[in-house]
Amino acid sequence: MRKKVLYIVFSLFLINKSFAQVAEISSPDGHTKLQVFSEEGKASYNVILQGKAMLEKSPLGLVTNESDFSKNLKFVDSKKDFVSKKYTNEKIKKSEVHYNANTLTVNFTNTDQHQISIEFQVSNNNIAFRYNIPPMKERLSVVVQSETTGYRFPSQTTTFLSPMMKPMTGFARTAPSYESGYKADAELGIPSDYGYVFPGLFHIGNEGWVLLSETGVNSTYCASHLETTAEKSLYKVAYPNIAENNGFGSTGAAVSLPGKTPWRTITVGSSLKPIVETTIPFDVVDPMYEPSQEYQFGKSTWSWILWQDKSMNYDDQVKFIDLAAALKYQFILMDALWDKNIGKERMKNLIQYAKSKNVGVLLWYNSNGAANDAPMGPRNKMSSSIERKKEMKWLKETGVKGLKVDFFGGDKQETMRLYEDILSDANDYGLTIIFHGATLPRGWEVMYPNYTGSEAVLASEMLYFSEDVRKQEAFFATLHPFIRNTVGSMEFGGTFLNKYLTKSNRDKNKRHTTDGFQLATAVLFQNPVQMFGIMPNNLTDAPEFQLDFMKEIPTLWDEIVFIDGYPGKYAVVARRHADQWYVAGVNAEKQSRKLKIKLPMFAGRTVKLINDDAKGSSSEKEIKVNVKGDFTIEIQPNGGFVIRN
Repeated sequence: MRKKVLYIVFSLFLINKSFAQVAEISSPDGHTKLQVFSEEGKASYNVILQGKAMLEKSPLGLVTNESDFSKNLKFVDSKKDFVSKKYTNEKIKKSEVHYNANTLTVNFTNTDQHQISIEFQVSNNNIAFRYNIPPMKERLSVVVQSETTGYRFPSQTTTFLSPMMKPMTGFARTAPSYESGYKADAELGIPSDYGYVFPGLFHIGNEGWVLLSETGVNSTYCASHLETTAEKSLYKVAYPNIAENNGFGSTGAAVSLPGKTPWRTITVGSSLKPIVETTIPFDVVDPMYEPSQEYQFGKSTWSWILWQDKSMNYDDQVKFIDLAAALKYQFILMDALWDKNIGKERMKNLIQYAKSKNVGVLLWYNSNGAANDAPMGPRNKMSSSIERKKEMKWLKETGVKGLKVDFFGGDKQETMRLYEDILSDANDYGLTIIFHGATLPRGWEVMYPNYTGSEAVLASEMLYFSEDVRKQEAFFATLHPFIRNTVGSMEFGGTFLNKYLTKSNRDKNKRHTTDGFQLATAVLFQNPVQMFGIMPNNLTDAPEFQLDFMKEIPTLWDEIVFIDGYPGKYAVVARRHADQWYVAGVNAEKQSRKLKIKLPMFAGRTVKLINDDAKGSSSEKEIKVNVKGDFTIEIQPNGGFVIRN
């Protein structure tokens, strides 16, 4: 009898154990594995890379105002499939992509007998998943109030995270705008009052790396971020703070049924190579409309970054048009207050002058309106559909090529709708859009054909305003290729050749990085339209080889390759434009760093090297890379290098 009881108990254990794991799927190469579980009425998942746990059992689910899908769930069934697509996009890190993924859809019901499905796509080193919500009987609309989606990390994990800014703080109450710094290799579970922005990077000790983000956010949903929990190793998806946008708008998402959430993305790697080279933010989204014309991208001059508000006058803008023409740049950005200091009538003349120099004009606009107190104009032109279309009609007729729209300050669905409305209307009038003081782009390079990048980073303007940021410039630069810039275009607005970040190029705001470092960031940072901080005086006070480099550097890339690096210490990447390769590296450490790197693209070739000497002075010379592609490089503290064929 005792043996029989033990046999029954053991059988029940096997049944319960097999029931706990309800589905499993692996990547096409078999190295990345996802398991889905159903236990005690809750759904969860884990992620395994080459037999090593990247994410331990982590919660799934969401809560709506009609029904709760975070508990009392019952597994129904699962279905596997495969997706394969090829696409091209000149605005991202890789112009031609062939995406292959195994797919898994897992269906659950809850106590209300409503259904929810979780759709997973698992490609090599990447997982994307989202929730699909069918109609709830007669209910064809719901509000998603929260998610229980989480990410549980092994205990040895350290973090590379940027805190979400407190709403309605900062300049003219324009926060949050994704402009906080990072802490490198911080311990798990450090609380942040308002959570952490996407993307987030996690180092799983000797096992590997995990990058978390989201993609596919449009007007039908809010953007989200990460928050810590009482359990140190568990981070969860959080929706916007109610105080954002001056308290206007819901914190959740109003969804028409059947509806879908945005994709949550997970990139895993035993090294940083899959993190730097991932295209998952773009692989799982599609264009939302056709481009109204063929859009132009490239380089731009920008007076405001060092000459500031006083430069927004007719004569100074002529100087920067002439600078753009001398550098063969495609654009000039005319920043805030042009409406007051130049005016629309004189702006027409300025635009015609730029056209005569083969330079396109980009104009700055305030995004609001009612959301914050930013006083600079033009105001109240982008926040109203009627005013926006009137303004864009004038812009098209006048010959403006695109807009830089600033001061958003929030992730609510209301704000996501404003982003999309601006982009959609701008496409009707043949205008490109850059967002500043903004949220992270979430697949927008593919979704919106006229989208040309976002700031969403502690960018170059803070180098002008803050000595602390200037001191940390190299530190932050070594993070961006692994975190912020790997998931979306980053309009940084840097590459300064002035030794002092002022109009006079003397007395204050001394730069702590070398010229080699500055040139390297032109390769390291990716955005299809990049505002560079080259000044008119640089045409005579900068060495010719630096100017030649800044004339030829592209902003559109066909390929990216991770070479070496560790976030917060140093970074080396290679980018290819057509048949020309650029390898760039920067060093944030206090000592020089000597690296032995593999450069197969230069094997046996003579190439140009720009590098700094021990005193921090940069020069250019020709070098020969051996037939194996092995090369030794020394990067100075706060320094950088570029190699190109």
